[in-house]
Amino acid sequence: MTTADLLGKILQVVMGLAVFAAVVGLLIFLIDKAPKKGRDYWQLTAFLLPALLLLVIGLIYPAARTTGLAFVDRSGAFSLANFEWMFTQPQALQTLGNTIIWVILVPLASTTIGLAYAVFIDRSRGEKFFKAIVFMPMAISFVGAGIIWKFVYDYKSSGRDQIGLLNQLVVVFGGQPVQWLQTSPVNTFLLIVVMVWIQTGFAMVVLSAAIKGIPTEQIEAAQLDGTNAWQRFTNVTLPGIRSSLVVVVTTISIATLKVFDIVRTMTAGNFNTSVIANEMYTQAFRAGEQGRGAALAVVLFLLVLPIVVYNVNVLRKQREIR
Repeated sequence: MTTADLLGKILQVVMGLAVFAAVVGLLIFLIDKAPKKGRDYWQLTAFLLPALLLLVIGLIYPAARTTGLAFVDRSGAFSLANFEWMFTQPQALQTLGNTIIWVILVPLASTTIGLAYAVFIDRSRGEKFFKAIVFMPMAISFVGAGIIWKFVYDYKSSGRDQIGLLNQLVVVFGGQPVQWLQTSPVNTFLLIVVMVWIQTGFAMVVLSAAIKGIPTEQIEAAQLDGTNAWQRFTNVTLPGIRSSLVVVVTTISIATLKVFDIVRTMTAGNFNTSVIANEMYTQAFRAGEQGRGAALAVVLFLLVLPIVVYNVNVLRKQREIR
């Protein structure tokens, strides 16, 4: 371990302890109903100040520096060349396009499959077992999942034994093995499958809990009105879990925008599979283009921001209704 790595770990530990102390101090301050004196506010400041200082050093300053790097060229002069490269060069446009495909398909597929699964197994025999099977991929790291699915998509030339499950199925049905991870654009969708496989368990667990929170009286009233299963689902279940749906979709969308491990592990962004997070790493640390990497980081932040704002607004409106 290098000195820089050791210092980084020490800083992480110190930041964690400072944040913990700040949270504890704030909770004690808020729970205490006694009249507050000037000394109490000084104590609260003493708790919060170390965490605030470390947040400035470890979060706010790096964010500001990254934003500044995005607007300078190699000579250090102010320039929009990094953003011009991002929106004009085919490689960068391909990266942006892939990211949009990811953020549309992954939340849609994960939420749809997770919701359908939660509805079908609700109050069924063996419900816990069925949930555990779907949730298990959440316990696997993105790198581990990428390695597992890389074996699934593995390719051996025709005539050799196929260790990849997908190519083995192709051969069994009389086809020729395909280099799946090198074939564009199908390789992008095959990488998306890995993310969906991981996130479906999260969607299923949250939505299943929300479904169980729907009052039984509403469902029984709908049954007495003569509605069928689909009508009860669209008119009772969906409105009852709307807030949970928003949380699931926004959470998965943010995770998808930041996806890096799967792409890096399986293709390293080659063969037209790169996404913003992977390209940000490639440009900043492989190609030595820190300005381009910073510009990609800024764009990634701007893409995440509307999702967060929308989520906050929806939750605030729901609190106002209650």
